[in-house]
Amino acid sequence: MNNKIVAYIGILGVSLFGLAAIIGPLLIEDYSVVGQYISESFASNTEYGRYLQYFGYVPSGILTTIFCLNAFKYLPSSKLVTAGFIGLAIFYGMGTILVGLFPCDEGCNVELIDPSMAQLIHNAVAALTYIFVPISIIAIGLGLKRTTHAEGLAQIAITVGIVSSICIFLLFSDPGSSYRGLLQRIIEASFIFWIITCAINIKKGGYKNI
Repeated sequence: MNNKIVAYIGILGVSLFGLAAIIGPLLIEDYSVVGQYISESFASNTEYGRYLQYFGYVPSGILTTIFCLNAFKYLPSSKLVTAGFIGLAIFYGMGTILVGLFPCDEGCNVELIDPSMAQLIHNAVAALTYIFVPISIIAIGLGLKRTTHAEGLAQIAITVGIVSSICIFLLFSDPGSSYRGLLQRIIEASFIFWIITCAINIKKGGYKNI
């Protein structure tokens, strides 16, 4: 698989996530992008939830996993870079697949009152994703920072990791916050920004075998 194909897979993967996250709220009356989680747009009771799951989030996760398992081959060689992308493949790529396959209950049951098994799986996977994805991105940044070829990409990775970590801390501190939707969208936008930026750099092909 050449660098351009890997790059396009990454861009398509996160684009599907972004489109699903934009389209979903438009299909639900009185949905608030500021005060409601993305997952609420494809919760188990939603009319178009399954379409968002199987045409948006699940394929997004599959493509993102493929991208992450190949991306490090086109970046400066580093154990941290490799470990970081494997972490992204597991916790962001496969994590997206799982939260897509196991939607949350109505309102995402923030207080966990008699939750379904799907809700419990959804919450557990989402928590692991938000804990380990920033760590993985920062690890990639630190690995790239040790080279002389990707300083700019390293700075972006570390910045994205820090910004997303701050938002995740705020979200975990108050899962029922009236701004939870906004915080989650900042987090997801930062992840998407990182993947697209990384894919664009890989598409240029300047780092292979360094």
